Amino acid sequence: MRQEYNFENAIKNPYIKKLKKQISINIDIETIEYFKKLAEETSIPYQNLMNLYLYSCVKKHLKPEILWKD
Repeated sequence: MRQEYNFENAIKNPYIKKLKKQISINIDIETIEYFKKLAEETSIPYQNLMNLYLYSCVKKHLKPEILWKD
Protein backbone atom coordinates (compact mmCIF):
# COMPACT_ATOMS: atom_id res chain seq x y z
CA MET A 1 0.00 0.00 0.00
CA ARG A 2 1.06 3.52 -0.68
CA GLN A 3 1.75 5.95 2.12
CA GLU A 4 -0.32 8.64 0.35
CA TYR A 5 -2.92 8.67 -2.42
CA ASN A 6 -3.66 11.44 -4.90
CA PHE A 7 -7.38 12.01 -5.52
CA GLU A 8 -7.04 15.17 -7.63
CA ASN A 9 -8.25 13.41 -10.80
CA ALA A 10 -10.89 11.25 -9.09
CA ILE A 11 -14.42 11.16 -10.49
CA LYS A 12 -17.68 10.91 -8.57
CA ASN A 13 -19.43 7.56 -8.37
CA PRO A 14 -21.95 7.54 -11.27
CA TYR A 15 -24.14 5.06 -9.38
CA ILE A 16 -24.52 7.15 -6.22
CA LYS A 17 -28.24 7.73 -6.90
CA LYS A 18 -28.82 3.97 -7.11
CA LEU A 19 -27.60 3.31 -3.56
CA LYS A 20 -30.03 1.90 -1.05
CA LYS A 21 -30.89 3.23 2.38
CA GLN A 22 -31.68 0.97 5.30
CA ILE A 23 -34.92 1.82 7.09
CA SER A 24 -37.25 0.26 9.65
CA ILE A 25 -40.93 -0.11 8.78
CA ASN A 26 -43.85 -2.09 10.13
CA ILE A 27 -45.20 -4.58 7.60
CA ASP A 28 -48.12 -6.96 8.09
CA ILE A 29 -47.15 -10.58 8.74
CA GLU A 30 -49.33 -11.69 5.81
CA THR A 31 -47.39 -9.41 3.45
CA ILE A 32 -44.02 -10.70 4.64
CA GLU A 33 -45.18 -14.32 4.31
CA TYR A 34 -46.38 -13.64 0.77
CA PHE A 35 -42.99 -12.24 -0.29
CA LYS A 36 -41.10 -15.03 1.52
CA LYS A 37 -43.13 -17.64 -0.37
CA LEU A 38 -42.47 -15.79 -3.61
CA ALA A 39 -38.78 -15.68 -2.68
CA GLU A 40 -38.70 -19.49 -2.43
CA GLU A 41 -40.29 -19.79 -5.87
CA THR A 42 -37.98 -17.29 -7.55
CA SER A 43 -34.74 -17.80 -5.57
CA ILE A 44 -34.62 -14.04 -5.00
CA PRO A 45 -34.38 -12.79 -1.40
CA TYR A 46 -37.75 -11.54 -0.17
CA GLN A 47 -36.42 -8.08 0.71
CA ASN A 48 -35.12 -7.70 -2.85
CA LEU A 49 -38.52 -8.76 -4.18
CA MET A 50 -40.24 -6.17 -2.01
CA ASN A 51 -37.83 -3.52 -3.23
CA LEU A 52 -38.36 -4.54 -6.87
CA TYR A 53 -42.12 -4.35 -6.42
CA LEU A 54 -41.98 -0.93 -4.77
CA TYR A 55 -39.60 0.34 -7.45
CA SER A 56 -42.02 -0.89 -10.11
CA CYS A 57 -44.79 1.11 -8.41
CA VAL A 58 -42.59 4.21 -8.45
CA LYS A 59 -41.82 3.85 -12.15
CA LYS A 60 -45.53 3.40 -12.98
CA HIS A 61 -46.58 6.23 -10.62
CA LEU A 62 -48.96 3.86 -8.85
CA LYS A 63 -50.77 5.07 -5.76
CA PRO A 64 -52.32 2.82 -3.11
CA GLU A 65 -56.05 2.41 -2.99
CA ILE A 66 -57.08 3.37 0.52
CA LEU A 67 -60.43 2.08 1.75
CA TRP A 68 -61.67 3.27 5.14
CA LYS A 69 -63.95 0.99 7.08
CA ASP A 70 -67.01 2.57 8.70
